[in-house]
Amino acid sequence: MKEHEVLEHAFAMPLTSPAYPRGPYRFIDREFFIITYETDRKALERVIPAPLEIEEPVVRYEFIRMPDSTGFGDYCESGQAIPVSFRGRVGGYSHAMYLDDNAPLVGGRELWGFPKKLGQPRLEVRKDTLVGTLDYNGIRVATGTMGYKHSSLPLDDVYETLAAPHYLLRIIPDVDGSVRICELVEYRMEDINVKGAWSGPGALELTAHALAPVAELPVRRVRSAVHVLTDLTLALGTVVHDYLG
Repeated sequence: MKEHEVLEHAFAMPLTSPAYPRGPYRFIDREFFIITYETDRKALERVIPAPLEIEEPVVRYEFIRMPDSTGFGDYCESGQAIPVSFRGRVGGYSHAMYLDDNAPLVGGRELWGFPKKLGQPRLEVRKDTLVGTLDYNGIRVATGTMGYKHSSLPLDDVYETLAAPHYLLRIIPDVDGSVRICELVEYRMEDINVKGAWSGPGALELTAHALAPVAELPVRRVRSAVHVLTDLTLALGTVVHDYLG
């Protein structure tokens, strides 16, 4: 393979069998279960990178089921997003993500900088209860429950939340182990079609784990629990701040 052929084919690793295909990445029947809870401000201050600013001491714990996603297949994801602002724009910062599929794990980290690690999340309906769980190496670290479709929510309000900007800290090391890329990335979800949205009574339990430290943002009080079904496209990102200048 000649040098120009390498450049023509190179967009992801490995060169001859990329871990994920080129985008765009469209999700059909993507299902969100989001529990919004109050936590300790000092705990948030330890994990939110400047120049992002904390809006209030609140965390959104998410369980996401993706049965039909372009190039990534059928998988589940779970983690924490934190409401923040960046230069006056209100959005969300992805703090921790755990999923069970290699292609979106690798693609998410390389392309956008999603903080993805391998875990065992699950989202399902058990009788009258929507149940989300996250296991890390066989140990349960998160359990969320919600009364199934107790009340419908205005779809326009849900659309505005999904369409808001989201922020990621993208870190890529150099070959000597030093940081080669350290940047803040902004991305959005596009072509959003909200098919349904519901609320209900919710509860969340987080358990301490050395390598899946979701409990370090402790649950003080659950504010709300929502269940959303939507189609959307995950747009590629834009660098909005370079920590290396």
